[in-house]
This record gives sequence, structure tokens and C-alpha cells, in this order.
Amino acid sequence: MKHTTAPVVVIVPGLGDHGDDHWQNQLAATLPGTRTVRRPPGDARLNRDAWVTALETTLREIPQPVVLVAHSAGVLTAVHWAQHPTRDIDAALLVTPPDFETPLPDGCPSPDEFTRHGWNPIPRRQLPFPSILAASSNDPLAARRRVAGLAEAWGSRLVDLGPVGHLDPAAGYGPWPRAEQLLHELTATADM
Repeated sequence: MKHTTAPVVVIVPGLGDHGDDHWQNQLAATLPGTRTVRRPPGDARLNRDAWVTALETTLREIPQPVVLVAHSAGVLTAVHWAQHPTRDIDAALLVTPPDFETPLPDGCPSPDEFTRHGWNPIPRRQLPFPSILAASSNDPLAARRRVAGLAEAWGSRLVDLGPVGHLDPAAGYGPWPRAEQLLHELTATADM
């Protein structure tokens, strides 16, 4: 369905605050009208319901069509929200989702802790909107095989990014020009 207005890009960040160096923040600075979901306050930082509510609050404020750009736990926020959507989403770019069902590197919460905070099990139903899942071949937060399974379950087109780590500043990514390219591909195929 062709829109008369361009969709609003909604950035759905992950749990960590990477500041201005993160590619999502740099993407938001280049696309007019982009909105970013506000992170829940400190006590609710790990609470999945707080993240889904924050996404819902942002979406409620936007009457125009929406395209989601989610990274890391932001992908899981979007997928949990999509289990009971309250509006149409035109498309979503889902980048390097973590696997909260398996042990993560030292310093990260355990799978049991993620379960207590509502993240697990990770939903595995087809998403009600077109999506691209961009995956890293060496992401320390998710095995490539598991991410490919999520892409299949969600009905997402899987794009292999190669060895980009978790695609965050720690992996050397501030600017990530491919985000705009994938976003363009996604919106072109969604016929917006």
C-alpha cells in the first residue's frame, strides 16, 4: 500500500546506552523526523514489560506510518510488542538480536535472570510486518545458527553481515552506512 507521507523511523535501542557513537544514533541524526524509544529508568532497565510499554508509548504518539529500526535487545522488544500489536507497522530492520535463552559472556545477566524479567521465551511467531534480520557471523551475544532460526520463525529476510561482532561501538561501529541501504531495500520491498 502506497503512503502519501513518508514513514517515521522509530529507533528501538538495546539495553546499553552507547551514546552518540552508536550507529542507531548516527542514523537518527541523518533521517528527518526519526523518533527514538526512551529507555526505561534504572530500576526497570531489565524489565521487558517496561521496554514494550516504552515502545507502545512512542508508537501511540505517531499518527504516520512507522518503520522500526531495532538493535540488540531492541529487536526482542519489537518482537514481544508484535505479539499483541496495537497498530500497523510498515516494516522493521532487526539488527543483531541477542539470544537471552543461552548463557552470554561474563558480566551479562543469566538466562534465568532474563526469564525472571520477562524476556524468555523469545517469541517465535511470524511477525505481522515485513522485516529484515541483519545477523553477524561472530556475534558474542548470539550464535549465527540460533539467529537464523529466529529469522525463519519471524518470517524475516536474513542478511548475513559477516564478522561484525555485535555491531556496536565495542566492535568498532559508530557509523554504519549499510543501515540506510538495508532500510531503503526494506521500504522498497514493502511498497511504501
